[in-house]
Amino acid sequence: MKKIINCFLAITCFNLLSSAQLQTGENVAVTNTDAGKVRGYVHNSVYTYKGIPYAEAKRFELPQKPKPWTGVRSSMTYGPVAPLMDPTTSVQDESEFLFDHNWGYTSEDCMRVNVWTPGISDGKKRPVLFWIHGGGFTAGSSQELPSYDGENLAKKGDVVVVSINHRLNILGYLDLSAYGEKYKHSANLSILDIKAALEWVKTNIASFGGDPGNITIFGQSGGGAKVNTLMAMPAAKGLFQKAINESGSFRTEMLDKRTTQDIAAEVLKALNIDATNVDSLQKVPYQVLSDAGKKALKVIADKMKAAGKPAPGFGLSWGPSIDGEDLPYQLFSNEAFELSKDVPLMIGTVKNEFMPSLFSGMSNATADQVMATIKKQQGDKADAYIAAVKKAYPNDTKPTDLMDVDVMFRPGAVSQAKQKAALNAAPVYMYLFTWQSPVMDGKYKAVHCMEIPFVFNNIARCEQMTGGTKEAYALAAKVSDAWISFARSGNPNSKSLPKWPAFDAANTATMHFDNRCEVMPQMDKDLFDLLGK
Repeated sequence: MKKIINCFLAITCFNLLSSAQLQTGENVAVTNTDAGKVRGYVHNSVYTYKGIPYAEAKRFELPQKPKPWTGVRSSMTYGPVAPLMDPTTSVQDESEFLFDHNWGYTSEDCMRVNVWTPGISDGKKRPVLFWIHGGGFTAGSSQELPSYDGENLAKKGDVVVVSINHRLNILGYLDLSAYGEKYKHSANLSILDIKAALEWVKTNIASFGGDPGNITIFGQSGGGAKVNTLMAMPAAKGLFQKAINESGSFRTEMLDKRTTQDIAAEVLKALNIDATNVDSLQKVPYQVLSDAGKKALKVIADKMKAAGKPAPGFGLSWGPSIDGEDLPYQLFSNEAFELSKDVPLMIGTVKNEFMPSLFSGMSNATADQVMATIKKQQGDKADAYIAAVKKAYPNDTKPTDLMDVDVMFRPGAVSQAKQKAALNAAPVYMYLFTWQSPVMDGKYKAVHCMEIPFVFNNIARCEQMTGGTKEAYALAAKVSDAWISFARSGNPNSKSLPKWPAFDAANTATMHFDNRCEVMPQMDKDLFDLLGK
């Protein structure tokens, strides 16, 4: 009888634990990595692990495997984030309400991985979605936005979601290759960190219920640009099978080695460090180093301007460069596209991105004010510009809609889609996220980052950005379905969406994500042609 009672109690405890919203304990969510055991927790039936080291490195040196540990490593909270060039000391109240950042704490020892999975010992091989955060190449982290949380996406799709922190800005891109063999790869360490994280996934993800042979890299803004960079990196080939670029198709050419080495020389000069004593850079306090980096970038930018050579993109800053080895090709070169021709690609942008009305204080501008602004900007092209915008978006009614159509991010995405599709190899799927947020009377429209809560099915976590409306929940179900389907098969089609054909230059098929999702050909071609995009 005693054995029966004990068995009954054990079963009862197990059932209570299984139904609990949160499960924690010394023996809960324990699994293996090649460096040692880790313990996470279970929330809403999803196993969650945060802050696991995937690599370690001395400053300006290659990432190495982390030192093994004994026992079980507690991995329940996010790890450190990379130091920022410009630490956050103040925010703009209204936009901070919208984005709701989590800045975290910084350390140069920031190479950490987070994992969300529905199961760890059930024998399943789930598709893996490997998220690369935005923030250009100088800022951001895996926890920066609430939309990045992988729990809901993992549970809904029966997939494994992974996110990472890695070195950024001067720590990830200072080219010291002229000063010794150990700094040979320093120009692109940030991207090599991501490669190391993908190698960690390939080695360890089976212990987290994932399939090491089915990995999709996806990222937004700077994260999307990093996706493109990995696709152009020969050593990263085979570490992922599919790619998604969200608002990150920057066509700006990467700097050459001569320029990056000149920047490094200026850093040494600003710090009064002789080339023979370059190792002392490893001991310079980060903020002193970062300030010297800013001075160096300005010096080189001024020299480029004086020589009639325009600075790239948003201005001279830290980022990947052509180093002849790790990154031998420009991202939009034929060689780079050939390297990744067999990788299916989903690519797109949001309708309004860095909308001019928001950043110029014209959110409530009248039609006359908008027209005056457009005429000032476009000159004798003003009437043709207005006609092209109306042709692209015939249902827009708000005056500022005429000036808020993105012509910065989307042209690169369209160009990349056409170039890749022309290879007639792996398919390309194009999207445009046009849904308009109701927050602050609709002021923020489809601003940069707006699609991310929908991708991760995180409307409840991101009500301050999405409004938490029933329309937002309904659209998130469709968007996340597409991302899950693409991760599973390389095709985003799902039952919740109309048929989504692969993109090519002839059909230019583009899925418009809105309260009513529909596939249309490229509607803004005349606009891009007019503006030389």
